Amino acid sequence: VQLVESGGGLVQAGGSLRLSCAASGRTINSYGMGWFRQAPGKEREFVASITWSGSSIDYANSVKGRFTISRDNAKNTVYLQMNSLKPEDTAVYYCAANRNPYRSSKSTMVSSYDYWGQGTLVTVSS
Repeated sequence: VQLVESGGGLVQAGGSLRLSCAASGRTINSYGMGWFRQAPGKEREFVASITWSGSSIDYANSVKGRFTISRDNAKNTVYLQMNSLKPEDTAVYYCAANRNPYRSSKSTMVSSYDYWGQGTLVTVSS
């Protein structure tokens, strides 16, 4: 599975961005999908995950209520709608695919994901 993120950019605090992750090579309807982010000098961290059907979704506490993950299996694409952005949301955002399509306590772990995109940079100015 090849994953390509898009939609990053520079936005003022309080603004919104919508990230997209387009998959190719295989259909993603049998994969759990996740978004992670990595700020300069920090480790990659979990943002959100969604099961193959979209029926189960999890968020990091830091983004809960502001970010929304969704997927369109027909378009082989996963999205991350980010609202009320804060400077601390500045990071490179990565899309990832997990061969386990179901909800798992390990869905927040980087090591659980098998395929990764190159990332898209989100910069939030104060």
